[in-house]
Amino acid sequence: MSILTQRLVPISLEEGRAVLAAVYGITGDLVAMTSERDQTFRVEAADGRRFVFKISNPAERPEIIAYQRAAMRHLADADPDLPVPRPLEPRERDDGIVSFRDGTHRIVSLLSFLDGRPLYAAPASAAQAADIGRALGRLDAGFVGFDPNVPDQDGLLWNHARLPALRPLLDHVDPARRGLAAAVLDRFDAEARPIFEALPRQVIHNDFNPHNLLVDGDTGERVTGVIDFGDMVVGPRVQDLAVALAYQIERGGGLDLADALLAGYAEHIAIGDDEAAILPAMVAARMAMTIVIGEWRAGLYPASRDYILRNHPAAVRGLALLAAHPATRLADLARRARDRASDGD
Repeated sequence: MSILTQRLVPISLEEGRAVLAAVYGITGDLVAMTSERDQTFRVEAADGRRFVFKISNPAERPEIIAYQRAAMRHLADADPDLPVPRPLEPRERDDGIVSFRDGTHRIVSLLSFLDGRPLYAAPASAAQAADIGRALGRLDAGFVGFDPNVPDQDGLLWNHARLPALRPLLDHVDPARRGLAAAVLDRFDAEARPIFEALPRQVIHNDFNPHNLLVDGDTGERVTGVIDFGDMVVGPRVQDLAVALAYQIERGGGLDLADALLAGYAEHIAIGDDEAAILPAMVAARMAMTIVIGEWRAGLYPASRDYILRNHPAAVRGLALLAAHPATRLADLARRARDRASDGD
């Protein structure tokens, strides 16, 4: 069963505490955190330390979790100051697979805790967007050379390479938005796909959204955490940039936040002409994914509709904002950011 369609039956706090103690030797309180595909808890350990404890969806395969742990360790070695979680080792069970009382077998993980508040809870600013760009540029640079053998995730639709799989789902989109989403998919095929498929590939995070980034609690302008490596794929690095830009544009302010993010990213990664050329279509495609996948999954799980559709209105607004600017405007901003960074070297 697909990770996107497997219904998650929650594990109780009491059982979660028992498993945490058995696997990692840590006792303390668990505080539930919002999560879409697994169960996530903040651990307030008895000795005062804090961690993040994750219990996977039963449909999640062990090799995927192992790959995520390896990716976080690789980034920590490649760029020790990059704020990514550090996985802790289980006491005995190397794979972290646990048999739960409901008969399911799930993988548990314990990660270091990163301080900060979620990006979505902090006011947007150009300084903040620039630091998001820097964090993404460092992350993409850190992933260079990492094992590209990402385990296949059959149900992962959040991937530009799998846009054709969204077309059958258009029937689940409200007719008022169906034509808009279809036009975006058509534009990607016509303008971006040939270049997209020819670009070099590497491992990318693929989900730089406001729920996966933490910022400092004072100004909110400094990235203090990059979390959730569950959507990693091998793809062109410009895909990572397109995802991050989509969410910044959706936050409002015209293209000012996008301009700042591009400037920060260009401090670490030189944006190529081909990458810049397909950015507008790729950003719009990510917004269309939010609409199509969101409306499809909201129909499957009406009880979780509000959470599933949390980014939906912003995606609709983002597409409208993009349409209000010349089609090449975003590409021009990307090239300008690259040239300015080059001139400053």
